[in-house]
Amino acid sequence: MTQPAHDVTRAEARDALELAARVSLRAPSVFNSQPWSWRLAGDVLELWSDPSRRLGVTDAEGRLLLLSCGGALHHARVALAAAGWHAEVRRLPDDKRPDLLARIRIAGHADADPDVRALADAISRRRTDRRAFGDRPVDEQTLIVLRRLVEAEGAYLHVVPDDRVPELAISVDLAADANYFDPAHRTELTAWTHRPAWTGDGVPPNTAVEPSLRRVPARNFLPDGSPGLLAGADHDEGAAYVVIFGTTDRPVDLLRGGEAMSALLLRATVEGLSTAPISEAVEVAWPRTLLGRILSGVGEPYLIVRLGYVESAETVPPSPRRTPDQVIRIEE
Repeated sequence: MTQPAHDVTRAEARDALELAARVSLRAPSVFNSQPWSWRLAGDVLELWSDPSRRLGVTDAEGRLLLLSCGGALHHARVALAAAGWHAEVRRLPDDKRPDLLARIRIAGHADADPDVRALADAISRRRTDRRAFGDRPVDEQTLIVLRRLVEAEGAYLHVVPDDRVPELAISVDLAADANYFDPAHRTELTAWTHRPAWTGDGVPPNTAVEPSLRRVPARNFLPDGSPGLLAGADHDEGAAYVVIFGTTDRPVDLLRGGEAMSALLLRATVEGLSTAPISEAVEVAWPRTLLGRILSGVGEPYLIVRLGYVESAETVPPSPRRTPDQVIRIEE
């Protein structure tokens, strides 16, 4: 049950919105670029994309930027709901300012759903795990739960059948080759994998994994360096591959696709699964067309996610994050 907004003071709303923006700093993003900023003015929180942090080569169309920002928006929504707030969200509220992606207002108090609290608890534990997954399969009921969550966020989820995983691997491999032999892409990759510690972003070597035999190849973040993680002895035999997709590639649909990505990754973490987004096949036009064929042409592919279980007690180190003062602007 939701209580009306007039029972919420301005100070309460501001504190809740600032906390939500802080929680969103843990959201995943392409190359850990964190291409968003928040503006808290009065009792309104605005999410803005940051074009200066877009990957000009890898993400020339800005699709992954919008997915990443959608992840931050969902993290903020989860934080508010878990704290007992009902939030109203307007996506892309101003046609004249396309970088303004969402406005959030507190609409009142609400009963916190235990499932949402579980998602909120998973935010600090979630990692992108690039190591090879083991033989234990992901059960059908878990995949159904994930599909329902994705659909609740306005996107769709396709579970790639085993007999089409080789086709998926081809699309990812073709994209990887195109990127590898593109000097501009290699320069961009190097820039985001050799970041100074003070930037709080990028993919540090201790979270990258050495190349290994996989059903679907993993991105080699350090082709000329030494990744910090061993791939392990497994080969993703039990992994499930899912594709988050939508009906169009309009900005609002890509933003919702990012919210769906966040919901999937957090719920998978709650279920004890390891996760690794795979974006290569959507970064290059021809492999993205092949990926669309796996969807039988019914949708626009946004992102592949690898799901599975790692046969190791060693946890993946967290990726760095920018500080709140770098991302959140607070105004009266």
